[in-house]
Amino acid sequence: MGASINKGGLLAGKVAIVTGASRGIGEAIAYRYAQEGARVVVSARTVEDGDHVLPGSINSVVKRITDAGGEAMAVRADLALHEHRENLIKETNDAFGPVDILVNNAAVTYFVPVETFREKHYRLMMEVQVYGPFHLAQLVLPSMIERKSGWILNISSHAALHPQKNQGGRGGTVYGMCKAALERFTTGLASEVYANGIGVNVISPGLVATPGVLHHKLVTEDTPEERITPVEHMAEACLRLVHGDPQELTGKITYAADMLKDYQLTPAELLAS
Repeated sequence: MGASINKGGLLAGKVAIVTGASRGIGEAIAYRYAQEGARVVVSARTVEDGDHVLPGSINSVVKRITDAGGEAMAVRADLALHEHRENLIKETNDAFGPVDILVNNAAVTYFVPVETFREKHYRLMMEVQVYGPFHLAQLVLPSMIERKSGWILNISSHAALHPQKNQGGRGGTVYGMCKAALERFTTGLASEVYANGIGVNVISPGLVATPGVLHHKLVTEDTPEERITPVEHMAEACLRLVHGDPQELTGKITYAADMLKDYQLTPAELLAS
């Protein structure tokens, strides 16, 4: 039996925004949430297939969800732009109502050594990966606090961990800085809104062979298969982090493999399969 929509699932009636959802991890999260009954706003810059050098688009993700009987809407947003972030929340509210779940997955990344890293690329990465999630959280928090309910999930990376001094590196210092900041933001916000019934968590996927990862050659033919995390594992872990008791499940800096093990999760087949 293939993947299907369960309108009475774990996220029945919830409104979820997933950024960076035209492909890869964001796409998988959008499918998994829709399969559990969420109304999903699929957001990214790529509207139609062919608009980007990498495959995937927000319209194709929405079509797959709606064709399966789920509810979804595409909203183009360049998260480097203040007005696009505001519009994303406004369009969501207008179409589906207040946001219950915000997944900050969008990223723009340059792998360049510090010595030659360009200022405009530094500022763009910080805007999209650090201030963007911060601002979107500001935009959804008033309603969440009023309703004493909500979840914010930030997507990080093992790049946030401190490297060994003799590791060399592939120009990932700024990327690591962004993800480390995102993790500290997560735990700080989780503490601030603990009493408001809002769960805030951050998760790293491990090495998932997404189009972006392949584009940056972070996975090659020589990468051992056991090092690669199936995207279904990440989607299942991200589902578990946005339902339940937010006072028991908040402030976590976790990893897909740990979530599957600790909560004994069985990854579901995705609509994309």
